[in-house]
Amino acid sequence: MSGSDARALSRSLLDLCRMRKLTIATAESCTGGLVAGALTDIPGSSDVIDRGFVTYSNEAKRAMLGVNALTLSTFGAVSKETATAMAVGALERAGVDLAVAITGIAGPGGATPGKPVGLVHFAVAARDGRIMHREHRFGAIGRSAVRQRSVVEALRMLMELARGPQAAAKPRREAVSRLRPRVARSPRRSAVKRRRPPRT
Repeated sequence: MSGSDARALSRSLLDLCRMRKLTIATAESCTGGLVAGALTDIPGSSDVIDRGFVTYSNEAKRAMLGVNALTLSTFGAVSKETATAMAVGALERAGVDLAVAITGIAGPGGATPGKPVGLVHFAVAARDGRIMHREHRFGAIGRSAVRQRSVVEALRMLMELARGPQAAAKPRREAVSRLRPRVARSPRRSAVKRRRPPRT
């Protein structure tokens, strides 16, 4: 993944959010504000990007995003639970439509049993209640590479959330309602026509 990937994704995301009138906030730990930086590097991004939280320490996660101390002590800073709490906290604190959170171990140090270098947890949250989490294990590919790939993944997840559930759900419902009568009627009619001639 390169900087050009992040730039292209940032442009596409901003265009989509403008079209759908959505606003975004970011909550970043291991990326240190790189997602917000990629988005605000695009001219005119201020109509979509509201703010970015760089919460590197556990105290910052608690104070700025409202992450519960019990969540951090039980699951750790690099976990699904913390990433989700960060995304929801950013959404609520900023009052935006979409929020993304990233927490991970970029390396070269910081690994613990079960949590190797390159482990990154992502979460996105939407005002309509949708929440999505992903875990990536990039491996020991270097601190810069882990951070760059994390930025691209975060932007992709925001894109998925920005597209919304309605566009995908409506055609499926229509297709099902149209197909059911056709499938149900045609076999019955053909079966009746085939059975009558042999009986007479």
